[in-house]
Amino acid sequence: MQFGIFSVSDITRDPVSGETPTEAERIDAIVQIAEKAEEVGLDVFAIGEHHNPPFFSSAPTTLLSHIAAKTRKLIVSTATTLITTNDPVRIAEEYAMLQHLAKGRMDLMLGRGNTAPVYPWFGADIRQSLPLALENYNLLHRLWREDVVDWEGKFRTPLQGFTSTPRPLDDLPPFVWHGSIRTPEIAEQAAFYGDGFFANNIFWPKEHYIRLIKFYRQRYAHHGHGTEKQAIVGLGGQAYIAKRSQDAIKEFRPYFNEAPVYGHGPRMEDFMDQTPLSVGSPQEIIDKTLTFREHFGDYQRQMFLMDHAGLPLKTVLNQLDLLGEEVVPVLRKEIEARQDPETAKPPTHAGRVSDKYGDGPVRQPKPNANRGDNVTGGSPYQDSK
Repeated sequence: MQFGIFSVSDITRDPVSGETPTEAERIDAIVQIAEKAEEVGLDVFAIGEHHNPPFFSSAPTTLLSHIAAKTRKLIVSTATTLITTNDPVRIAEEYAMLQHLAKGRMDLMLGRGNTAPVYPWFGADIRQSLPLALENYNLLHRLWREDVVDWEGKFRTPLQGFTSTPRPLDDLPPFVWHGSIRTPEIAEQAAFYGDGFFANNIFWPKEHYIRLIKFYRQRYAHHGHGTEKQAIVGLGGQAYIAKRSQDAIKEFRPYFNEAPVYGHGPRMEDFMDQTPLSVGSPQEIIDKTLTFREHFGDYQRQMFLMDHAGLPLKTVLNQLDLLGEEVVPVLRKEIEARQDPETAKPPTHAGRVSDKYGDGPVRQPKPNANRGDNVTGGSPYQDSK
């Protein structure tokens, strides 16, 4: 099991101090948070993608490249890469470059986003959100697997003899998760390609995600990628931890009450009962997280949201200490003891290279002689596929 944290990159007023951080302060803070995640033994750090205030992560590959350079083992990922409003050609190029710079320590999660005004800013129509997601990923999938692509679709100009550069590291495309809150078509897309499916698992009752994940597992097996137990599932979650449960409740309540996404609504205790929100002692966080496996089956990645709603940096770093030192080690031990032996291993670049090549040579594409552009003729690579 991989454990990590994800951020939506919000810049929110601290309801306790009354202070709102600047964009520069939040960007500096998120780098410190990612470094802390590695320091306390977490496996993954993921950042969302937004193109509007009050969020700062409009260029996730730039941020993740910087974080990868400052860490040694941490897998960097996205909490959403917008497959609908980004050109799949640019996604192919930018994330392949990130894959090289991170030496394989990366993957990405594709999603449609939930900010309606973003679509026209990038020349897209939100009413075509689902067809955009399906068509754009079909192209992205090919760009990472074929040296030369001829393609024509509905939403972008055709491609003729196009090569996306750089080619993926070790000629192995980055691992892709498809994230969804409610859309079975996205679960079907993940299953069709044999990719991972990530359930947000924050705002909705468990029954909602049980249906979605069960559907994904069934379709994964239907498409011949393995058994239902071997499907690759990731879950979100959110937690606030203190040594004592009553302190956690007291400290987090003002942030919950003022949070833009769920504040001024249900009581925090009711929200905790009805959703995956965990607020309490380390043991309480452990106990609730272990119920996820009971509901959804064995899965490969557990991500926690911990830096939202205006929580100050010092508090978040303290949260990570508790998560990494007192919660995750117990979860690793307990889950390993309970896990079905048929469960697939979490995706890593090294493991996937081994699966693809075994003991054989790993492809390292070399371009043909430099003619200035190399955009005409057959494959531009010496070992053309």
